[in-house]
Amino acid sequence: MKSLLLRYLGNDLRRNRGVTIVLLIVLVVSAFLMASGALVMERLGGSVGRLSAAARPPHFLQMHQGEYDRRALDDFAAAHPEIADWQIEQMAGFDGQQITWTRPGTESRGDLSESLIDNLFVKQSAGFDLLLDRADAPAQPAAGEVYAPVGYERLFDLRTGDVLTVGAADTGVRLRVAGFVRDAQMASSLSSATRFVVAPQDFARLQQSTSAPEVIIAYRLHDTAQIDGLQRAYESDSALPKNGQAVTEVMIRLVNMLSDGLVAVAFVFAGLLLIIIALLNVRFVMRGTIEDEIHEIGALKAIGIPQRTITLLYLARYGAMALLACLIGGGLAVASLGALTSGIRANFAEAPVTWLTVLAPILALAALLALVLGISARAMRAVRRVGVVEALVQGRTTPARHARPVRRAKSTKRARTSAPSVPARKSAASRKSHLAPSRGGRLNLRLALLDLRAERRRWGLVPAVFFLAALLITLPMNLLSTFESPRFVTYMGAPQSDLRADIQFVDPAAGTGAEAMAKLRGQLDRDSRVTDVKAFATVLAETPGEEGWEALRVGIGDYSDAGLVYLSGSGPRDGQIALSAFNAEKYGVGPGDSIELRQAGGTTRAQVSGVYQDVTSGGFTAKLQGEPPAEAERWTLFADVAPGADPAGVSADLDAANPAATVIPMREYVRQTLSYVTDTLRTAVIITLVFGIGSAALISTLFLRLCIGRDRQKMGVLSVLGFSTNEIIGQLHLKMLITVAAGTVLGTLVAATLGERLVGALISLAGLGLTQLTFIPQPWIVYALFPVLLIGAGMGGAALVAHSLRGADRSGWLR
Repeated sequence: MKSLLLRYLGNDLRRNRGVTIVLLIVLVVSAFLMASGALVMERLGGSVGRLSAAARPPHFLQMHQGEYDRRALDDFAAAHPEIADWQIEQMAGFDGQQITWTRPGTESRGDLSESLIDNLFVKQSAGFDLLLDRADAPAQPAAGEVYAPVGYERLFDLRTGDVLTVGAADTGVRLRVAGFVRDAQMASSLSSATRFVVAPQDFARLQQSTSAPEVIIAYRLHDTAQIDGLQRAYESDSALPKNGQAVTEVMIRLVNMLSDGLVAVAFVFAGLLLIIIALLNVRFVMRGTIEDEIHEIGALKAIGIPQRTITLLYLARYGAMALLACLIGGGLAVASLGALTSGIRANFAEAPVTWLTVLAPILALAALLALVLGISARAMRAVRRVGVVEALVQGRTTPARHARPVRRAKSTKRARTSAPSVPARKSAASRKSHLAPSRGGRLNLRLALLDLRAERRRWGLVPAVFFLAALLITLPMNLLSTFESPRFVTYMGAPQSDLRADIQFVDPAAGTGAEAMAKLRGQLDRDSRVTDVKAFATVLAETPGEEGWEALRVGIGDYSDAGLVYLSGSGPRDGQIALSAFNAEKYGVGPGDSIELRQAGGTTRAQVSGVYQDVTSGGFTAKLQGEPPAEAERWTLFADVAPGADPAGVSADLDAANPAATVIPMREYVRQTLSYVTDTLRTAVIITLVFGIGSAALISTLFLRLCIGRDRQKMGVLSVLGFSTNEIIGQLHLKMLITVAAGTVLGTLVAATLGERLVGALISLAGLGLTQLTFIPQPWIVYALFPVLLIGAGMGGAALVAHSLRGADRSGWLR
């Protein structure tokens, strides 16, 4: 039996070399993507877990800017025994343009003005929330040294030995870069800040240059299941500092895993679609093989070979092919793991190798092998019904259907005496053919359409494959263009505009933040290049929650015409407030309901005007109509530029004239904020595009190769009837064009409709603040370029295969 299997496999490989190679390539790519996706997700989880174990990030933290009551914090910690440890971490914040760098011995220099996130200088913590160096040890800089964020090493090409100057060039604090740190709390670009580590004496000097003090109140608990309860208790205590964002450990891990996790998800998604494509082709090839080898199957049954042995012969072919593909694809995944996880290792940690490291790709590959064997076994059911006579004599896999017996009409007296009144039917020879009206190209088109209708089960494979390929390349591109679009700011709780200016860290010598905001507002109003200026301030209010008053971050300004997109309702007007989707769900309110607000001036009620989406501040924000108060700690201004003006040039001029503000084009703000996500998505788009187009070309080549081998007699008949080789090839091209175009168009439409809902549902489950995602596609790419590439790949494969018909011996087609 073993020798029979080996001889059969060897003969089949020699006879069907092209088909085997194409199927093997598709299966190898599927195995590579599935194994790579599983490995990347396992490595990412292990890296984040190892960094968390070494750095011990807070289970709950509250950022706060301004003065605070230390005794209230002591009393709160004493009243909650679930707290295992807590600390107050002081920070000194600086705008990126206040931090410059030089490289001794060279002319290389620059600043961090391109970074929009907050640059926070801290001392190394003593107990938890540690910032780790390359060796996963707490960084301990000496006096005059600084450890910079590892993300800035790549973003600004910082190197060990560079000198940072924090503040003015002549009076600022000079620090030598001694290394780079990993930050378990602020590792992602989605984080609103990043941290530098300095020695205590340097921190004291830096702190003298900042305005309002900024701190992180951090807590570690005995049981992480009590995080939500502690957060509610903290927010309900009015004496505790809350002028900043509250963050939980779950949110930290989610944000850290999102960016690199998208690549793993894209790999698995692409792998699943390619597996479906491969399985469709395995089923098609196997059915065709059974039909082509029906006489051999009949002969095996006639000489007494058991059904189980015959099935095993065929399953061995595809099982061996799938096993070989898993071995090759798994090997390629392991070989490329270093390149795929380089960013993960740089931002987080080197994940330890565990049993899950080995098990994850093995399970993914085992699933692929099981699917191939399962679909092959299902296709082999047809062999069980094959009779020896039908197989050897009639050459078919199913018994012939016997004609229904014709009942003899009962004779009647009327029938014997009178002729039927209906006219006699024309004979088959006298009836006109359906092809009679067709001439030239129309005849070829009609023949192609008739053949597609007659062979619709076989040709249905092509539109199915190109439908899946269109989904594979379109969905990642639509998601990338959505995140890269300037209109995405509406998902960040901000109006769509050309410019954004933020005022947060103000040098005490320059006055208060309110004065800096008034100065910038005046410049914007006087600049003829700037139009439609809007100013907003962020303050902290309180509203009743499940366990008393809870903190609510509120943006105050004129939102009546801010251009925000609302899931329901509209923008707030006087006496109204708009809530983010998470806050609306948290407090169980919607448009028309009202909530109670408590601020320094007293308690008021505001009617909810609408609900919007927001990915900032954990998704818990609100918008209140009113004049921005002078006592706010953070201001944001939005503006458009006049037609013909360059947003980059306008922002550069305003940024240089206002040291207390960061002015930047909105497109650049979105790019930097989502840089980790868009960079990894761009990689996923390239990968899925290459594999999608490649698999489409391979499958179209494989399909036509099999069809031509099976339809040689049909082509021979057309040749005898006078059709030229070019006309026969033209019919093949027409059939391929119709099926390829149908699958591509349908896949593109489904990706833009149902695909949008599917991706939106997955992102909403991630808990980022988005409950409903609307794609912002680049139409010329997804509706023009990608379909043309797919159709071109299909037609290119058809042309390559059809070329073999030119110069062929047409007389041999009828043999």
